Formats: sequence, structure tokens, C-alpha cells
Amino acid sequence: MISFVSGIIEYVDEETVTIDNNGIGLSVFMPKDELASLGQGEEIKVFTFLDVKENDMNLFGFLNRDKLDIFKKLIGVSGVGPKGALAIISTLEGDSLYVAIATGDDKAISKAPGIGAKTAQKIVIDLKDKIDLEQIIGDFDDSNIVNVASTVVDDAILALVALGYSNTEAKKAVSKVKITEDMNDEDVLRNALSFLM
Repeated sequence: MISFVSGIIEYVDEETVTIDNNGIGLSVFMPKDELASLGQGEEIKVFTFLDVKENDMNLFGFLNRDKLDIFKKLIGVSGVGPKGALAIISTLEGDSLYVAIATGDDKAISKAPGIGAKTAQKIVIDLKDKIDLEQIIGDFDDSNIVNVASTVVDDAILALVALGYSNTEAKKAVSKVKITEDMNDEDVLRNALSFLM
């Protein structure tokens, strides 16, 4: 098993980066957004998954372990291969994939090339319970939250993301709301929106 590859970027093309690792050129398939951020001659460390088939071996890599983790979860779903999983991660950049799975948005997942509606539904069903909402919401200032169920906060953040705000914007807005015990997610959402206008 090759857990990671590090070295100097030799060149980048549409699907792969070639990394010079002590004189050996390793070609690694990566998400499009990550490939776009790479430049020739830079040092890089990529967390990898080695896919071995009868007549072929391919390395799939990611700049952080969280993406590698969701990639492994995706290929664990029946009918999703490594290239399909990479297409999903490339289509739903950032935390959008986590949000789509957590909210059951199979239509967003089916926008990935080669992923049909049934496969997208299967991904949601199989992975919904395996996605930690903390991966979506992350850390935010909870000093204004007084004994409120975290689902109220989570739901408000997810609602803001669904409205088109970035996760960062949503978290910041919700963290500014003085949340009391009698507030529900709609109250939190309404107050958070006032900080985004």
C-alpha cells in the first residue's frame, strides 16, 4: 500500500500530476480543483490510494486526508469505481459533497460525469450515516450558544449553505447570533441572515 507520495512536480495535465520521487516519475490522478492549484517545480505531498486491476495499476491522490477518506467511502459503495469517485469529488468541490450526502441531495451528486440517478441515490443511502456533520460545520465560535441542541445550529448552517452561502459564511453568521434555549432553527436562520445582508 502506498499511503502518500512526495516529491517535485514534473508536470500537470488535465487528469494527473507527475511527481518526481527520487528520480522515479509517479503519475497520480487528482481532483480538478487540486490539479489547478499545482505548479511545475513545486514540492508536493499527496495522500494516495493504489487501485490494482488485472492489467492496470493507478494512483489516486489528494492534498489532504479528509478527501482521501471520502474517496474511500465512495468506492465502498457498490457501482462506484475510483474514477467515478474522483469525478464526484471533482464536481462537488470543497464541502459540497458532504452537504449533498448529509442533506440527501442525490441530484447534485448525479451531476458528476458517469454517475446516474440510481448510483447517486445509493451513495446517499449508504453514506448518510457515515458522514460526520462536524466535517461540514467545523469549528465555530459557540460562545453565544446557551444549552441549545446542536441540531438547531447544524440545521441553520445547512440551510444557509442550501441557500448558496459558503460554509465559512454560514458558520460565521450563525456564530454571531445570540442563541437562547427557546430558539428553533428557523429563528437562528432568520437572525443569521441579517448578518449576511
